[in-house]
Amino acid sequence: MSHRTLTRRLGRTVAALATIGTLALAAGCGPEETKPAAAGEPAAPPAPVLVPWPLTGVEVDAVPARPALAVKIENSVAARPQSGLNAADVVWEQVVEGGITRFVAVFHSTLPPDVGPIRSVRPMDAAIAGPLKGLFAFSGGQPKYVDAIAGTGAQVLSQGAGTAGFFRLDSRDAPHNVYANPADFVAQADPGHQASPVGEFAFATAGRQPTAVAAGAPSAAVRLKLSPSSYPSWTWSQPDNGWLRAEGDTPATVADGARVRAANVVVLRVDVVNTAARDAAGNPVPETQMVGGGEALIASGGSTIAATWSKASPTDPVVLALPDGGPVELAPGNTWVELVPNGTGSVTLG
Repeated sequence: MSHRTLTRRLGRTVAALATIGTLALAAGCGPEETKPAAAGEPAAPPAPVLVPWPLTGVEVDAVPARPALAVKIENSVAARPQSGLNAADVVWEQVVEGGITRFVAVFHSTLPPDVGPIRSVRPMDAAIAGPLKGLFAFSGGQPKYVDAIAGTGAQVLSQGAGTAGFFRLDSRDAPHNVYANPADFVAQADPGHQASPVGEFAFATAGRQPTAVAAGAPSAAVRLKLSPSSYPSWTWSQPDNGWLRAEGDTPATVADGARVRAANVVVLRVDVVNTAARDAAGNPVPETQMVGGGEALIASGGSTIAATWSKASPTDPVVLALPDGGPVELAPGNTWVELVPNGTGSVTLG
């Protein structure tokens, strides 16, 4: 074979191999595939790292550095419907004098345009708000109760002491007409009360079920007796993906007409004792014993599970645990904590 013939054949072979290589690359690099970045080109940005709101467990891009705001809300018949309750991360319900209840509503992830009616504090409020190290707004209260709140490290915002931001609604009769814009309170946080709160409860993370769903039993309703005149209940609503509240047989709503809703209902069985203080009608002022522990019930995702609770001091958080000591994880979202008296109160599942 001549040198010229060999050269021609080698040329045709190289050309064929080049064509095959081009076809192979075209077949292996479809439109949905991403080729590695060429030298000098910027790499694709990493997926964002989400962080949870400390009081709800709901994951977001970033949590702003602002304090938790606890507000004392009335729950007499004359106070309903209240404003702002569905925006609260956590709401605590407690029995006060005469068998009525009041709320401590804690706002952090969302600040509603207004909240109220705002009323005075009670002896157990210091232990409820103590772990937050944030702001506590109320209309007034006995000096020893106010001092106890301040003693936990909270910044006190009292209408009676002249704090700015409170206003009265002409459409309601006193004393059920004291309201506020929560943003006005947060703007008054001093340099020692700027930080976000530490989370009190544990929440199921992505891919995990809340403990009540994973290990509990389906329950359609949680019915409570807090006093002879207070019978709140919570009914699971799949379309709302939450528990809907009722006051006795009356659906509970907020001022805009929406049903009061919770992702979690945490029931704590507590001891309630009468103090030496009396209200204007002569009724003894009760105190819920918040330091200690007892039985608990956790309701999340249409299921409930028995648990226990413990709290070591007024500034320590409530710790929820299963009877075997295992941890309790709530569903991400807002939580209502129901303080049901031992002996005189009751809890019934529907």
